[in-house]
Amino acid sequence: MISMMVGLGNPGPEYEQTRHNAGFWWADAVARQIKANWVIDKNHQALVARTAVNGQTLWLLKPQTFMNLSGRSVAGLARFYKIEPAAILVAHDELDIAAGEARLKFGGGHAGHNGLRDIHAQLGSGDYWRLRLGIGRPDERADVLNWVLKKPPLEQRIAVEQAVERGLTALPALLAGDTAQATLLVHTSKPQRPKPVRPAPPLL
Repeated sequence: MISMMVGLGNPGPEYEQTRHNAGFWWADAVARQIKANWVIDKNHQALVARTAVNGQTLWLLKPQTFMNLSGRSVAGLARFYKIEPAAILVAHDELDIAAGEARLKFGGGHAGHNGLRDIHAQLGSGDYWRLRLGIGRPDERADVLNWVLKKPPLEQRIAVEQAVERGLTALPALLAGDTAQATLLVHTSKPQRPKPVRPAPPLL
């Protein structure tokens, strides 16, 4: 069963609506759906939410270290609460998947994604689940860094939100520990046009 769900992104209002924060969008949507509240965890440099599902503790995590150092928060909380990598799911933006699509997979490399790269290094393992939220690639003339750190136009924003919605369709199966069913749902669901993703309110 998944014990920790992580959304990757960059903290701060200037990054809130950028493609690189698709993982944050998904984590916020999960927190709303299961009615979990974010709090600041200074020890692990993250926003965290804790709840119980089927008698088991579930952690939601949004690292506040900036993307390149995401592993500090993920590995720190995992070690403190003795959560194995195989019980962790990381939601992140994915250049190699078309906007609007999503994929669920276990293990593998980091494919150049700096957030995953640091999680690999800090956990000492790539054996965790990934929810890959498609943001698509820019054309050959565009810079990838500028692409991921830029706010997408409305049509593309809606497409990325559809990827987030695909991930949400699998949430009940993930919480039940049925990763095979969760994978099927992520890969085959055709979500309706989603409501705009609302970022979590700032914590004072």
